[in-house]
Amino acid sequence: MKRSNLMVYVLLVATCLSALGADDAGKADLALMQGEWTMVSGERGGTQMPANIVATGRRVCKDDQVTVNVGGMLIMKATFTVDASKSPKTIDYDVKDGPSKGKKQLGIYEPNGDTLKFCFAEPDQPRPDSFETKAGDGRTLSVWKKAAKQD
Repeated sequence: MKRSNLMVYVLLVATCLSALGADDAGKADLALMQGEWTMVSGERGGTQMPANIVATGRRVCKDDQVTVNVGGMLIMKATFTVDASKSPKTIDYDVKDGPSKGKKQLGIYEPNGDTLKFCFAEPDQPRPDSFETKAGDGRTLSVWKKAAKQD
C-alpha cells in the first residue's frame, strides 16, 4: 500500500472511531439522564430562584422524553436529543406540553456524577454558550441531583 493511501486509510479509520466515540458518549449521557431528579438550584435572567420553589422541582426522564414540574405545575413535557461531541455538550428540546408547547428550546448540559447542570435559552432563541444567566437574557440555569431510589 502506498504511503499516501495508508495515510488516507488511517485518517478514515480515526474519523470513524471518533464518530463512534461521540455517539457512545451521547448514549452514555442519555442513560445517565434517566429516572427522577430533584432540583438543587436554579436561576433565570441572573436572579436566583427562591429555595422553597427549588425544593419542589422534579425532572423525570424516560428514554428521550422528559417532564419537568415545579411547585406541582407542569413546566414542560418534551422529547430531546443530546450531542456529547460538542463542547459544551448540547441538548435540544422539542416541547410537547406546557407553556412553551410547540416550540424548540436549545441548551447545554454538563453531567457530574449524580448531578446534571443545564443552561437553556428561551424557546426559539439561540443556544447559550456558557453556564450563566444575566439580567434580561431569559436564560435558565438549573442543577439537578439524582433522586434516591425508593423501595
